[in-house]
Amino acid sequence: MSRTQARYDASHVERLTLVRALTEVGGLSLAAVRRVLDAIEEPDLSLLDVMAVAQRSLLAGPDTPPEDGAEPSCDPSDVPDSRSRRFVADRGWQVHPGDPVLDQLDAAWEACDRAGLGLDEERMGRYADAVEQIGRTDVGSVPRTSPQAAVRQVVLGTVLVDPVLAALRRLAQQHVAVSSSASPRSGMLGP
Repeated sequence: MSRTQARYDASHVERLTLVRALTEVGGLSLAAVRRVLDAIEEPDLSLLDVMAVAQRSLLAGPDTPPEDGAEPSCDPSDVPDSRSRRFVADRGWQVHPGDPVLDQLDAAWEACDRAGLGLDEERMGRYADAVEQIGRTDVGSVPRTSPQAAVRQVVLGTVLVDPVLAALRRLAQQHVAVSSSASPRSGMLGP
């Protein structure tokens, strides 16, 4: 073998596949990918730690510095009240009040309001019921055998399954529209 050649085993190929999926499909920055890979190599992560690392990596923008394990503020008085925080609290969901996903939900919900979509608490409750089932399925699929397998499942499952769920939603909308129309073929939304 020459100096310009290298040998790669299955672990190298697996790692390259993971990096490619995270960057190309998931849109993660290389810094976020590095945090995920570091977490995969951390031997003593609990399931909750794995979920936190994975979700933070998926939330992080390209210039977001590593969080060095820092948790959001645990003092609820440091967290501003918001519609999404009240919504998840009313549902009894165990979500940290400082979780940045709540801010994302607030921004998205506000955008829906501005667009006049009528996304009130009742409709959000129906959506929440459906995604809670998805959350149970997701968490139930996380391997408990190793943190590395768990991080891989959580991150890749989130990155790669999100487009699957979006496509299923659109297909379900088409099915419901066609099923509820008087003429089954007249309501077809596709080509």
